[in-house]
Amino acid sequence: MDKSIMGRVIDWTNYVLLGLIAAVCTLPFIYILSASLTAPEELLKRGFILIPHSFSLEGYRYVLSTNTIVNSLGVTALVTVVGTLVNLLFTALMAYPLAQRDLFGSRLIMKMVVFSMLFGGGMIPTYLIVRWTGLLDHVGALIIPGLISAFNLIIMRNFFQNLPDGLEEAARIDGCSDPGILFRIVIPLSAPVLASLALFYAVGHWNSYFSAVLYINDSSLWPIQVWLRQIVILSQGGIGDSTSFETGYVAPPAETIKMAVIVLSVLPILVVYPFLQKHFAKGALLGSVKG
Repeated sequence: MDKSIMGRVIDWTNYVLLGLIAAVCTLPFIYILSASLTAPEELLKRGFILIPHSFSLEGYRYVLSTNTIVNSLGVTALVTVVGTLVNLLFTALMAYPLAQRDLFGSRLIMKMVVFSMLFGGGMIPTYLIVRWTGLLDHVGALIIPGLISAFNLIIMRNFFQNLPDGLEEAARIDGCSDPGILFRIVIPLSAPVLASLALFYAVGHWNSYFSAVLYINDSSLWPIQVWLRQIVILSQGGIGDSTSFETGYVAPPAETIKMAVIVLSVLPILVVYPFLQKHFAKGALLGSVKG
């Protein structure tokens, strides 16, 4: 049926509003990318740039002149990959038994999980626990304290509860154990919710910097976000090695270095996101609605 004139007006109004919101959201990314590709002289002269007149990779060249950024990217990638896999494993190991309706004390445990979402021990007790367990200056301090997210646990538990009971019953008749049911039947059927939670965990690990500031004193173990914080907040541009260039080389201004490091820190997660995006909405919806 043809839409009325008022319906078309409402549709076009929504299109315009959504387009404006999308433009406002993408404008900072366009500016950062353009500024990182702009010649330092033009950036200092014009300030705000969306379309550079003269392109330059001097900021990236200077930032990548040492292994500092490359090493920090490696640390971040290691924490993101290992941390995400460990997070998914332990979340599934806790969510599966809590999804069993006949588990004694499951309601009490779930109330404790929800309680942890509202109240926490605080920064100082957490730091003391990390120190007593010997995790200071260790990449494990970036993974283990946040091993299981209560929010993600609830989503995965609800997803497991929505699976047909006949699958587990058939597996038990065939002699399959509880771990076998989890890893052979439940996990393969949970790809959408696992992909969604993997995205949550991965983005959280990639963007995390506060844990490293608290627990990591060795700068060689700093993730990329800590170096980005050092550059952006403290305005320290001396991250590269001017001695590796020709004599008389002048390092680019701090603003160019900031933009280049921001792009390098955001680009990897933007590359991975499209591969998980198709599972994102479906997994979150299936795991958040019980029925």
